[in-house]
Amino acid sequence: MEQDMDSEQGQLNVNSCPGEEEERHLQANNRDFNLQFEYAAWMKGTELLGENREVGTYSRSNSIKTSKYNFFTFLPLNLFEQFQRIANAYFLFLLILQLIPQISSLAWFTTVVPLVLVLAVSGVKDAIDDFNRHKSDNHVNNRPVQVLINGMLKDEKWMNIQVGDIIKLENNNFVTADLLLLSSSEPHSLVYIETAELDGETNLKVKQALTVTAELGEDLQKLTDFNGEVKCEAPNNKLDKFTGTLALRGEKYALDNEKMLLRGCTIRNTEWCFGLVIYAGPDTKLMQNSGKTTFKRTSIDRLMNVLVLMIFAFLALMCLILAIGNGIWESDKGYNFQVYLPWAESVTSAPLSAFLMFCVEIIRLGNSFYIDWDRKMYYPLNDTPAQARTTTLNEELGQIKYIFSDKTGTLTQNIMCFNKCSINGKSYGDVYDKSGQRIEINESTEKVDFSYNQLADPKFAFYDHSLVEAVKLNDIPTHKFFRLLSLCHTVMPEEKKEGNLVYQAQSPDEGALVTAARNFGFVFRARTPETITVVEMGETKIYKLLAILDFNNVRKRMSVIVRSPEGDLTLYCKGADTILYELLHPSCESLKEETTEHLNEFAGEGLRTLVVAYKNLDEEYFQDWIKRHHEASTALEGREDKLSEIYEEIEKDLMLLGATAIEDKLQDGVPQTIETLAKASIKIWVLTGDKQETAMNIGYSCNLLYDDMADVFVIEGSTSDEVLNELRNARKKMKPDSFLDSDEINIQIEKSSKNPKVLPDEQANGVYGLVINGHSLAYALEGNLELELVRTACMCKVVICCRVTPLQKAQVVELVKKYKKAVTLAIGDGANDVSMIKSDDFSFAQFRYLQRLLLVHGRWSYIRMCKFLKYFFYKNFAFTLVHFWYGFFSGFSAQTVYDQWFITLYNLVYTSLPVLGMSLFDQDVDDRWSLLFPQLYVPGQQNLYFNKTVFIKCMLQGIYSSLILFFIPYGAMYNTMRSDGKAIADYQSFALMAQTCLLIVVSVQIGLDTAYWTVVNQFFIWGSLSVYFAITFTMYSDGMYLILTASFPFVGTARNTLSQPNVWLAIFLSIALCVLPVVGFRFLKTLLRPTASDKVLLKIKEAKKRPPPPSPKRRLRRTSTRRSGYAFSHQHGFGALIMSGRNMRPKSPFATTGTFSPNSDKHKHKGL
Repeated sequence: MEQDMDSEQGQLNVNSCPGEEEERHLQANNRDFNLQFEYAAWMKGTELLGENREVGTYSRSNSIKTSKYNFFTFLPLNLFEQFQRIANAYFLFLLILQLIPQISSLAWFTTVVPLVLVLAVSGVKDAIDDFNRHKSDNHVNNRPVQVLINGMLKDEKWMNIQVGDIIKLENNNFVTADLLLLSSSEPHSLVYIETAELDGETNLKVKQALTVTAELGEDLQKLTDFNGEVKCEAPNNKLDKFTGTLALRGEKYALDNEKMLLRGCTIRNTEWCFGLVIYAGPDTKLMQNSGKTTFKRTSIDRLMNVLVLMIFAFLALMCLILAIGNGIWESDKGYNFQVYLPWAESVTSAPLSAFLMFCVEIIRLGNSFYIDWDRKMYYPLNDTPAQARTTTLNEELGQIKYIFSDKTGTLTQNIMCFNKCSINGKSYGDVYDKSGQRIEINESTEKVDFSYNQLADPKFAFYDHSLVEAVKLNDIPTHKFFRLLSLCHTVMPEEKKEGNLVYQAQSPDEGALVTAARNFGFVFRARTPETITVVEMGETKIYKLLAILDFNNVRKRMSVIVRSPEGDLTLYCKGADTILYELLHPSCESLKEETTEHLNEFAGEGLRTLVVAYKNLDEEYFQDWIKRHHEASTALEGREDKLSEIYEEIEKDLMLLGATAIEDKLQDGVPQTIETLAKASIKIWVLTGDKQETAMNIGYSCNLLYDDMADVFVIEGSTSDEVLNELRNARKKMKPDSFLDSDEINIQIEKSSKNPKVLPDEQANGVYGLVINGHSLAYALEGNLELELVRTACMCKVVICCRVTPLQKAQVVELVKKYKKAVTLAIGDGANDVSMIKSDDFSFAQFRYLQRLLLVHGRWSYIRMCKFLKYFFYKNFAFTLVHFWYGFFSGFSAQTVYDQWFITLYNLVYTSLPVLGMSLFDQDVDDRWSLLFPQLYVPGQQNLYFNKTVFIKCMLQGIYSSLILFFIPYGAMYNTMRSDGKAIADYQSFALMAQTCLLIVVSVQIGLDTAYWTVVNQFFIWGSLSVYFAITFTMYSDGMYLILTASFPFVGTARNTLSQPNVWLAIFLSIALCVLPVVGFRFLKTLLRPTASDKVLLKIKEAKKRPPPPSPKRRLRRTSTRRSGYAFSHQHGFGALIMSGRNMRPKSPFATTGTFSPNSDKHKHKGL
């Protein structure tokens, strides 16, 4: 097939290898033509038949794959990943050595069993995680979609869709692949889509097909005959850009992003549409922005790799010393006793390493269950518990330094609420009691009853009854206020059933304002390109729409000019207070001052504010203005500037009506959570696809940004040089010394030929915030600017990146991980966050649960893991080094100092449960104090509880204890006689005494390390000691010796040795010498050089003596004078689209006449 297509491929100049694709060329309804290029083909080499639609006979070009393994690759890939842990590789190496009898005194199965156990536990866990990813992939790949096949629509699975296919989508369908819109049910082939999964925005966007394809409609024969050829750019991750051409019947038509429906979008408010598949599967822009599933390691795992190498070097050094000593001893004395003492090497201890990794996995699994079982992280409204979907990252939750959060759906609820307003100098929205005191609004507060309004939205809630009374009393300013809200907007109404109104708004803010007007009696009912129908207090009125003065980022306002049924000409305007205040008539000065006070109050509560005004127009002036407006709107050059001038001319001497205050509803507890996390020295970066103004509004409302900050830098340069200058100016203000040649980082950068791997933290001279938009971020992420970005941004307490793509989110996260030695956490709620999150490790329903996940579960997991590792290394250094000292007294042979059974059971039975009990139940303070004192979290960020220094201290303590545990029993046994005159200075008695001393010492040590005692801890410690003595007396009994003589040679040793007082005296002396220095050091360190954590713990101890009263639940309020510049985010030019009528449906039968009015019997319709 490839040979047949060679000449054609040469003419197309398109490389058939997807990895080298430079340009995409496809033909509609021609699979034979398109399959030659193997676009997104997963099953190469499969027979590809042009019209054969049987599943499995062609490439699954629209499949997605987020899993890591399949049935055949699981074992090799998983083992490869697990052996990247040097500990696993280390005792695999020791296993190989143990297979050689000449150099090991332990059987090979003592290492194989623990190794297989560790690999099996980790493998099963990884298999379950990947199985869930397979289920998710299969769910998406098997979604149904209608495909045009031989002139008929047939149901097909998503995974079987190919490039060049024509598919049909219906309302509320997910978009299957990246499609070129061909036609739709809407006028002029418009399609309304929701892009929340791509950019986080919930407002609707409009796409429009080419006129030449719009003619196809839903005529299946025309669609089947459609054979247009598309040439376009190769697959890429740019969500806001598409360039291509459509060749049809000898003509070429330009294609851009406005004609594309991207995978991840949802069809809204559109009955049906047809699209041509351009990119499928992994080539879609959504998947191009998604990162690959990665194998995540914790910082402790990485440290363990280093420590295992250190332990290996230490053991090698011990072996070298013993080997040299053995050589000297053998040549001096042992040579004459080779018949009795064959040459051998020292003992290895691989099972210790295996048991270490096994315990680590058990501890992580247990702490994961605590997250799953936490009822305080359960969200009852949608029955969602918290879930730990991985068991390998728990302790990392206690070391987070940077949080990267999405905004929409993560910090906010995606709900806009009309909260308050100011009308003619009076503020509405607050609720007062009988004494005139303002009360907090809660669930029990009485809502305004809108039942008198048959067209009211039942979901709308308002609590100030005085506003309804003003409306009912026909207060003129109040009526004008709500009339403006019902007319000045670009909302599209939908009414499929009489009285059941649904508003489709380009901006959720506009939807909230129009809904408020609707409930207070001014119902926006319908619109045509020339009219707006409003039901005012039950009376239907039709206003003639004469002009829409559209919004843009410079104007920060929008206006409409309408003619009322009475013939009055009025301009209604709404916009940012900073803009509209400059356009007001001088007579509004006093009202302006009163409104400003209200705006300050609204802004102080984090509400999004907007000023509304109007102007009555003179008929003669307007006719002259509309002519000049038409000339400006049709100008070929400078159209935007001319329109702006003509808009400003008429938007003067406005009469102020009042202001609105909208709440972009945050999730419950977001401000408090952010405040708590900030006290824990966690820096929060918000990465959102929303506009800059929207993102900053949320930043202020949730206390990320606040007025007490020294400055909030806004990076919005449009060139690389502008962005560089803005970043440097910001850094210069925060830390002027950072530009000196003597600066530590500057010296580090100069010395390094490449960028330094890790940048130390820099402290700013105050508290700063930084806001950067996606366009500027694209420049800042380039190689020559990324270092400047990370230095400037990381000095700020808060960073907000707005208008960013999913890929940019991932790049920002990787940038911080690259230059900062810090653990990061990414959190989001949609497909647009997948690339920065990489894999779904933990899930919970509300942002406020994050503080409990980190400050409670994360901190506990980190502390428990650190305590476990310190204790584990200590007890095994103490255990192993006794062998080393014994070598100097046993001819450096491989003889063990302990009984073989004790060696086998030491880690598996005698010391396993106490350390697991501590690692699963220990807590320095309970969850309440952990949240009240977030400063306790800081040591985890600084990795203070377990690092190389702590490891060396554990090793030195182990060396010291091993010296005590060997030489005290040795001295106590040397030439010692029993009370009956018999000698007990034999090897077996010494071994029993040494191992008893060791076990009691490590049991006392774990008691010192335990901060939180439970019945389980007590049972494990005392039970382990009891089991030791029970097993010891049993195995050293006469009966066991008679049954298995070779396996139990220590007959009678326990009863003969442990019955002697001097033996117990030596045991207690060993315990005292091992434990007292530790107790004394900890006491003096806490007294003389307390850490910040020690000081906080002391405060908690004092507070426990005097329990504080429970803090009242309060809503954080921000005292701020900052107000949102403009709340709206609809597309520029949408007003012109409305006026053209291209987005209009046929008129609603319920809105054509006044007979629709709910009170039509009482009120007469007023026409034009």
